[in-house]
Amino acid sequence: MPAHQHLFDIAIIGGGIIGSATAYYLVQQNPQLSVCVIEPDPSYELASALRSSGGCRVQFTGTENIAMSLYSIDFIRNFERTMATAQHPAPVDWVEGGYLFVVPPEDTRNLERNARFQQSQGCTLDLLSPAELKDRFPAMYVGDLGAGVHTPHDGWCDPYGLLWGFRRKAMELGAQYIADRVVAADHDAIKAKSVTLSNGQVIRAAAFVNATGAWSGDVARLFNMSLPIAPVRRFEHYFTPGSHVGHLPYVKDTARLAFRSEGQGYSGGLVDGDVPRGYNFEVDHHNFENVVWPAVAHRFPAFEAARCHRSWAGLYEVNELDGNPVIGAWNARLPNLYTVAGFSGHGMMHAPAAGRGIAELIVHGRFQTIDLSRLGYERVEQNAPYPEQGIL
Repeated sequence: MPAHQHLFDIAIIGGGIIGSATAYYLVQQNPQLSVCVIEPDPSYELASALRSSGGCRVQFTGTENIAMSLYSIDFIRNFERTMATAQHPAPVDWVEGGYLFVVPPEDTRNLERNARFQQSQGCTLDLLSPAELKDRFPAMYVGDLGAGVHTPHDGWCDPYGLLWGFRRKAMELGAQYIADRVVAADHDAIKAKSVTLSNGQVIRAAAFVNATGAWSGDVARLFNMSLPIAPVRRFEHYFTPGSHVGHLPYVKDTARLAFRSEGQGYSGGLVDGDVPRGYNFEVDHHNFENVVWPAVAHRFPAFEAARCHRSWAGLYEVNELDGNPVIGAWNARLPNLYTVAGFSGHGMMHAPAAGRGIAELIVHGRFQTIDLSRLGYERVEQNAPYPEQGIL
């Protein structure tokens, strides 16, 4: 083999939270595998997970999403104990702060139906009336609400710690990280053969995994694969109220307001799904004042005198088909090309389950713990959206 070529069993494109979780589970399940992870930026300056709020919740309606959440939350809760390496601890600062979804009266029946289903799947929750919401969260305005669901065992963690914990553990178990960017791919009619890096090196492998998040649509095109995943800019803000509010869970509503307690203040934003697609990290410093502040102050009047201390931008990897991840092989064309991307804001929380799932598919030829077949690429080819009715 020429000096500029390298051969691996599996080449993972993208070394963020999803790619690193996949690498960990691959070498954990089969220590004999040679696995490389190709990541252009080892500093992870623009990594989506590191610009997120680190939330983890079970409040979905899809069986697969709920199962992934239950597994992932338990895994993250025990992360520091199970994922430390010989050289490094693995702190993730898990906070079991809970999640609270609130809805107007016209959405109450849907919320109640979702809650019953979540309970049937093993989730712990409290369905609350407006009076019960006011009693539990006195600072909240409930006059326009129909109900809320509080899931007390949900919470949030430090995405930076989670990413580096997965990466260091994967490396300790034998995965090799390559700091470069994939610029081209070689394949024939039935098989992906190699990728070329920006430095000219060629990586050949028996299987390839596209775990490049917001960039996964572009990477898929290198293999002539159509993947409806696009980068969407979102903002996160750190702010404090004018008077005491107290500890809050991760609060979400149907207008896509989402914020939670963070230290002495609060962190969150309001997602606009209609923003132009693209790799845009420019911060709109009027976003908090014009969009987030009115929504937060309406729900919690103490935020009328809120002060925003810091704002930053990150990317959602939005699956334009249905807002849910693509997890599986391209069975109809290049069955050794696997995709695990398109989480649309849920990548960090589902990284343990998704990484385990794609590793099972590669190592064993099928999903073994959670059947994620309905999240496969076939639904994209059939234009059949995954039926998730939870608040996204």
